[in-house]
Amino acid sequence: MKIAIIAATSFEIDPLLQHLESEGRKASFFHFEYKGHEIHPLITGIGAMKTAFAMARFTEAPNLDLAINAGIAGSYNRDLQLGSVVHVTSDRFADIGVEEADGSFTDVYDLELEAKNKYPYTDGALVNDGLKYSFDIQEVKALTVNKVHGTQESIDRILAKYQADIETMEGAGFHYACKNMDIQHVQLRGLSNYVEPRNRDGWQIELAIDQLNQTIINLLDNVEKPKVRNKALDWL
Repeated sequence: MKIAIIAATSFEIDPLLQHLESEGRKASFFHFEYKGHEIHPLITGIGAMKTAFAMARFTEAPNLDLAINAGIAGSYNRDLQLGSVVHVTSDRFADIGVEEADGSFTDVYDLELEAKNKYPYTDGALVNDGLKYSFDIQEVKALTVNKVHGTQESIDRILAKYQADIETMEGAGFHYACKNMDIQHVQLRGLSNYVEPRNRDGWQIELAIDQLNQTIINLLDNVEKPKVRNKALDWL
């Protein structure tokens, strides 16, 4: 299989890169061979715009069997443990719109500037419902933001509007690019912190990265390309 590992920073997938260096073969400057797979790491830079642009310019994109977006995330959901890894099945751009005089947020769908069910959107979200691969990983809904939330007032407002589990700065850009280019894709996130009034004391970045990378290594060790159904043999 030809698989791309998409990350905003090399820091987030450094353990995976070290594993590929030691256990795989660096077939070129751009990719590794590992367990029968061709692995292409792609570092996009931080933010949804950079992620979508990097995906669009990625020369291997049309030939990918699977693209994996890997990174850390903040969790709104206190039932999710820090360090755990989650699978994002629904993401959305959560700060494209206007701030009203009372501080509330009105998005482009409320403003009727965008059609919320026009492809690739479903009710304003990017839903990954065509995935041919299955993963035994907790599924969550995500928001993608340019400015992470750091006050209780802004956190309460965004949760009341969208009822999401986590937030990142890249995920929706990744899903948008993959859906428009018809690429099988999965977004995996290690939870490094809870979304709360800004406080770095309780963050678990190292744990989140370690668990995330081990999850991806396990995935690469076990994932197989789905078999293509031969309709001509259906009568047998």
